[in-house]
Amino acid sequence: MPATASATNVETIKAVYSAFGRGDVPAILEMLSDDVRWEHWENYFAHREGVAWLEPRTGREGAAEFFEVVGTFDIAEFSVLDIMASDQQVAATILIDAKVPGGGRLRDEEIHLWTFDTDGRICAMRHYADTAKHIAAANGEDTTAR
Repeated sequence: MPATASATNVETIKAVYSAFGRGDVPAILEMLSDDVRWEHWENYFAHREGVAWLEPRTGREGAAEFFEVVGTFDIAEFSVLDIMASDQQVAATILIDAKVPGGGRLRDEEIHLWTFDTDGRICAMRHYADTAKHIAAANGEDTTAR
């Protein structure tokens, strides 16, 4: 029985996170469409505030810029908690705990939404996150402090 699109896409996303874990950004970029849209939103407050890792980017070069920024994080924890899929999209719930450029720190539960084109390549990615927490961390705040 042939694999469904959603099963194949889930395997692709598992491969993305596996490559991320070993620092293999070129392997991730190979899974992206040439014109991938990274963090494209109509009205996203993280864009207004200049959160470097949540800036909109286009193409593999733009995605590579995202990974350059994230490569400067001091990641204490990064866990994939669950993965859900439809035919065109895969959502992964993520836990991240990291010190970010500028001295801030965040611990956040996020959803990463991956969209696939008809060729089975990732054509879009968005972080659904606590935007206020990311803005504060980008401004140097330890958002884990109480």
